[in-house]
Amino acid sequence: MQMLNKKVGSQTVKLANPPKIIATYSIVGPKEGQGPLREYFDEILNDDTLGKESFEKAESQMMFTAISETLKIAKLKETDIDYLFSGDLLNQIISSSFAAREFSIPFFGLYGACSTMSESLSLASIIMDGGFANYVVATTSSHFSSAERQFRFPLEYGSQRQQSSQWTVTGSGAVILGHEGEFPEITHVTTGKVKDFGQKDANNMGAAMAPAAVDTIVSHFKDTGRTPSYYDIIATGDLGVIGKELANKLIEELGYDIRKQHIDCGEIIFDNEKQNTLSGGSGCGCSAVVFSGYLYKRLMKKEIKKILLVSTGALMSTTSSLQGETIPGIAHAVAIEMK
Repeated sequence: MQMLNKKVGSQTVKLANPPKIIATYSIVGPKEGQGPLREYFDEILNDDTLGKESFEKAESQMMFTAISETLKIAKLKETDIDYLFSGDLLNQIISSSFAAREFSIPFFGLYGACSTMSESLSLASIIMDGGFANYVVATTSSHFSSAERQFRFPLEYGSQRQQSSQWTVTGSGAVILGHEGEFPEITHVTTGKVKDFGQKDANNMGAAMAPAAVDTIVSHFKDTGRTPSYYDIIATGDLGVIGKELANKLIEELGYDIRKQHIDCGEIIFDNEKQNTLSGGSGCGCSAVVFSGYLYKRLMKKEIKKILLVSTGALMSTTSSLQGETIPGIAHAVAIEMK
């Protein structure tokens, strides 16, 4: 059987039939709604419990809402959707699986830590490009209180946060991919490699993830022959202030300067000084809501036309941290272009 080789370079796929992002929805918590991007979010919660008994149930409800509202925007029924790609930070990705049980949609559960938004978009795009689906939903979520309880300390403990710490975003973003209409297209997928430079400090996620972001971005340039100036925006997921600066320096050492194009979703979602979020935001929901809210709306208005979304994740667990393990990082990139 003859295969159409869509591979470009070592880590990138060029999609022959680029899927279009036909609808998005972003729902965020009260703190995110007080930040600089408030006008771009579709829904801002007054109560981050959503009236539920636990923060974990609230997080799953956020994702359910994001998926449901995106379907309404696209004027589709759940029976029109061929696959749901979703993941989150909680053990056994319960936010995703518990939200998925409310829909009659074939489900792929993913875990890429905070890189999961780009991971879900990557796999959904490849499925679409291969002709295996007409519509696919890609989504993820995170919640400050559920993440704190799992990865750090209960909120009641009142632990002091370090300057390098980041604030897990309470939010969920959902995206629907289709084939028709004048919408932004996903043209390239660059799959990341796990990188570990020996960082052990769980309070400095940016430093742990920066090497993976650097590797994926530089690999994307090498594979495609593109330069930073090709893009209006290169958006990393949640490196925060510290991780973003580290990534810029490392990329510069490798011969590329992305400072003019580079934004970090974790840096811009909060006013770090006024909101006391230290190095910025993090979590699966960080790049999800910044893309599905802020970046997508700017693409649709044609204020920007080409972005490289590079969601970043720290592949740690509570067990590995307690055992003194280092923190591996991962970053996946999708090129999104408004023709």
